[in-house]
Amino acid sequence: MAKMDKKWVVLCTTAIGVIYSAGYLTTETQATLQEPQQQIKTNIHSVSSQLKSQYKNGTFEGSGSNRRGSIGVQVTIINDKITDVDISHFAMHYSKNDVVGLPQEVIQKQSAQVKNVSGATYSTQAFQDAIENALKLARKA
Repeated sequence: MAKMDKKWVVLCTTAIGVIYSAGYLTTETQATLQEPQQQIKTNIHSVSSQLKSQYKNGTFEGSGSNRRGSIGVQVTIINDKITDVDISHFAMHYSKNDVVGLPQEVIQKQSAQVKNVSGATYSTQAFQDAIENALKLARKA
């Protein structure tokens, strides 16, 4: 019986060791898989808290001028997105048709930085200044 007891002790000890090892590996694997998810959640939370809204909602007027005249714009912002741009005043030396496509470009780029219109450099610059002026008024303090 003494031999039989030693075999059972060895067998049981080995079985316990295998079960413990399997449980440890399973736990470690699950912990490793969950770590990136927890890290992603933490990163998303920290990024979203940094991304506070930059602009107030509403329609804001801006103007720009130079030696060739002046331009007035109305910029509508909803949830930090430029949703509409209108040229409300145009008194430049050149035709308004030269800059008629610029409001749509501002909406697409979400920026005052539009491409220069060949032959209407002064009008383009005044338009950009007007947009920047409106965005400055819209910024939260």
